[in-house]
Amino acid sequence: MPAIDLAPAPLPLAVRDLNVAYQTKVVVWDADFDAPPGKLVAIVGPNGAGKSTLLKAALGLIPIASGSIRFFGLPYAKTRHRVAYVPQRESVDWDFPVSAADVVAMGLYRRLGWCMPVRQRHKERARAALSQVGLGDYADRQISQLSGGQQQRVFLARALAQEADLYLMDEPFASVDAATERAIVEVLRELRAQGKSVVCVHHDLATVPEYFDHVALLNMRVVAQGPVSTVFTPENLRKTYGARLTLLEEAAQAVERARVSAQHRL
Repeated sequence: MPAIDLAPAPLPLAVRDLNVAYQTKVVVWDADFDAPPGKLVAIVGPNGAGKSTLLKAALGLIPIASGSIRFFGLPYAKTRHRVAYVPQRESVDWDFPVSAADVVAMGLYRRLGWCMPVRQRHKERARAALSQVGLGDYADRQISQLSGGQQQRVFLARALAQEADLYLMDEPFASVDAATERAIVEVLRELRAQGKSVVCVHHDLATVPEYFDHVALLNMRVVAQGPVSTVFTPENLRKTYGARLTLLEEAAQAVERARVSAQHRL
């Protein structure tokens, strides 16, 4: 009989000893971070803790001082086709004269090649991705005419069109309306059901237990990471946020609500 390989598959994202600095200011220090397969992962921490920096450094968008970053066991350059990125909405020039479908199709250029035309099947994929986020009727709308929540959904659709295995999202819920938040959560759960991995920089502690399976608490370094049920505790939050008691109280209440809800489901 042939030998059976019992070695675990490489993690979708593994960061080791990461150090990032802007000139002389250290932003991420000696950080280790793992994104497990098939999970919805939140990265949370105070403002300026290095959450967005961690994602950008992993993707090579900003230089690192030192450290190791692997996607599915390989450097990003060899696995970029398996990774999709949703940046913060505020980082985009939404006055650029293109339609929602055009923005989504831009996510396919890596497969097409920059000099190749967008074919009908790619247009259909873009429109299907827009329908998946509830914007099928807005495909031909100029992006400048969309609301903030709709613009965020367009960027989510662009990532979905790439059919990646790992999705990195930088505050996808920031400054969106309730309908958009519900739509994004539903899409994230669909991705998880398909075995995909999602990592979100997230700022709302109260929704962490409801939206995510796994959490990393970051304040320059990763304070703690693991399943929400065991890691998202008041003690770990105090280590991460210090004396920000209002946030801690909200988080503690969220943890308690999640615990009671789980008991009711049993």
